[in-house]
Amino acid sequence: MGAAYFYHLTRRPLEATLPLLLDKARAAGWRIAVRGTDAGRLEWLDEKLWLGGEESFLPHGLAGGPHDADQPVLLTTGDAANGAACLMAVDGAGVTAQEVQGLERVCILFDGHDAEALARARGQWKALTEAGCSAQYWSEDAGRWEKKAEK
Repeated sequence: MGAAYFYHLTRRPLEATLPLLLDKARAAGWRIAVRGTDAGRLEWLDEKLWLGGEESFLPHGLAGGPHDADQPVLLTTGDAANGAACLMAVDGAGVTAQEVQGLERVCILFDGHDAEALARARGQWKALTEAGCSAQYWSEDAGRWEKKAEK
């Protein structure tokens, strides 16, 4: 049974934080699905991920191509078509309790400067923990990631 990790972004934006978390998940040997809510925003994120230096090369692809199942990291607005063990939800993308329980890890990244994003993340925390999912809340307020809550 997996767990949901909530990442409250306050110091670094999504495009700086996501590659770090993807590297850690890849180091664990996991395939990852990055689920967003808007295809255009995922295209923008795809471009940002390709701009990393050679030493931080992160193989990935956008859903809808002929090799979705082979992608180590797949950016999608829907279900993971790459056999993901880890799901990273961005921009308020939905996550079910069944996904949390069936995957190694689910990461929910949200903008700490956006009141709507905060409210959505709080709602997700409540829904997932009430459904019996294990959850951790991480904040970078102090300049480094610290676990602030666990349920």
